[in-house]
Amino acid sequence: MSAPLVVVDLGCRSYGAVLELQRSLCRRRVAGELGEDVLLLVEHDPVVTLGRGTRTTSLPLPPAALAARGLEVFEVERGGDVTLHGPGQLVGYPIVDLGGWRRDLHWYLRSLEAALIRGLEALAIPADRNPGKTGVWTEGRKIASIGIHVKQWVTMHGFALNVTSDLSLFDLIVPCGIPGVSMTSVRRERPELEAPWERTREAVLTAFGAVFERELELRSDAELAPSASP
Repeated sequence: MSAPLVVVDLGCRSYGAVLELQRSLCRRRVAGELGEDVLLLVEHDPVVTLGRGTRTTSLPLPPAALAARGLEVFEVERGGDVTLHGPGQLVGYPIVDLGGWRRDLHWYLRSLEAALIRGLEALAIPADRNPGKTGVWTEGRKIASIGIHVKQWVTMHGFALNVTSDLSLFDLIVPCGIPGVSMTSVRRERPELEAPWERTREAVLTAFGAVFERELELRSDAELAPSASP
């Protein structure tokens, strides 16, 4: 049987701090110092991230103008264009060694999409892929973004699913560099859903375990810290 996937719910954390945590975990996983795959779940304050494929037209406002509105801007190593994180968005960062699963980035991206699609369907939200565009959509509206980085087959970055997000924030950017894209959320699609955050988190985790065929093991972030030297 495959080793369990360790799930760590970080709550609400700053993007910069979690970015450094991801990088540290990735380095440790590559070096063999971290023996298990990890899925970080987190919610961020408003922040704009610029992937390697970001075009100038995707950021109508300069970073200084975004900062004046309270949004930090980070250039990061993931693929894809510009995206936005904020309160009410469930963000997942899998730190996994694909060498222990399958060394196929296309398969990995499609599997991330499949987990989100399956989770949304459990909430009675019909979701699907949009050919040629990474991410998850529902009836032509984008509900989840995906962007990854891989180092020696160990992944970082991941997915961002809008649950109770303030969708007006997306007007500040061209999400994923797709002009005219309409963003949506679980709350917009299912306004009658009770406890949407808790229900969505549970549905996504269940689907993630099923798609990747892993048992999930919940831990605290303190348990990820390197062991102290004797």
